[in-house]
Amino acid sequence: MVSGLFLALAGLLAAVAGGWMLWPLLRAGKRGIWGTLVAAMVVATIGLYQWLGTPAALQPQARAAAAPQTLEEGITQLQAALEKNPERADGWTLLARSQLELGRVAEAAAAYERAVQLMPDEPALLVEAAQTRAQAEPSFLFDETGLRWLQHARTLAPDNERAIWLIGIAQRQRGQAEQAARTWESLLPRLQPAAAAALQEQIAAARAAAGPAADGPAGAAPAASGAGLQVRVTLTPALATRATSRNDTLFVIARVPGGPPMPVAVERHPAPQQPLTVVLDDTDSPMPTAKLSSLRQVEVFARLSQSGTAIRQNGDIESAPVIVTLPADAPVELLLDLPSRGAGIGR
Repeated sequence: MVSGLFLALAGLLAAVAGGWMLWPLLRAGKRGIWGTLVAAMVVATIGLYQWLGTPAALQPQARAAAAPQTLEEGITQLQAALEKNPERADGWTLLARSQLELGRVAEAAAAYERAVQLMPDEPALLVEAAQTRAQAEPSFLFDETGLRWLQHARTLAPDNERAIWLIGIAQRQRGQAEQAARTWESLLPRLQPAAAAALQEQIAAARAAAGPAADGPAGAAPAASGAGLQVRVTLTPALATRATSRNDTLFVIARVPGGPPMPVAVERHPAPQQPLTVVLDDTDSPMPTAKLSSLRQVEVFARLSQSGTAIRQNGDIESAPVIVTLPADAPVELLLDLPSRGAGIGR
């Protein structure tokens, strides 16, 4: 049990130490910054004290010995703490965010799921968990669990703009264009003019996709547009052998050149020992509002992933990207090689 006296002493110690260390800011006239940082140190110290539950944590020697030097060490310590006290939803949330920082999307999604189980009625947590769960999917799709979390978040917080936006994306992914348009329209009164104009474009695209058959069966997948983009991926023999032994996953990705990292088309396949030929088209789009057939140029590349997730992580191997003007007359040729050979090094 943490006593009020020890909490008060912890806060006082943090305020005195923080004020002294940050004294140059105060002398420079930056009182607002100085006060904010000191307050943050007080909150952090009290939070750490409550988490560890021991006055020894306030001693400088103990803090120095326990303080992690890297994010990896911090995650290890946090995992150990959660093994002893697995009912801390805030701990699982912190673990999820830390795993995301290192690009470990699958681990982050699992940690978020534990947090949601313990704290199922927190809208912000539900939205974070749903979005990360979709990022962990090979095609960036919101599954039924993720959509259910988003809908519950919206029920709890009807004005949660992020939840509304993501629900619309999930509906578009399911071919429910008319429903997505109505979902996004509810956002318009809350947005600034520039953001509202951008969203109007997405709504118009959804209306166009719905067409005269908007009242048809919900969930019907939209038809693919265009003939697609043919891509042939080849692995060198040495890399193919290594990829097969490690059960690596091959992603073939197309995205807007110089644009956001979100792909406009992506396919996931087991790492092949022979050349793999795929056809990317609108059915491979994780974001129906950004279709492959609507672009004049795309950047195409392949990624070999040991983790099985489409988010780039350390150790992944990528081919050199190829800029393609659509429609393409010939297949795009991509080569993946071991990093030691100077090609296909993870970027």
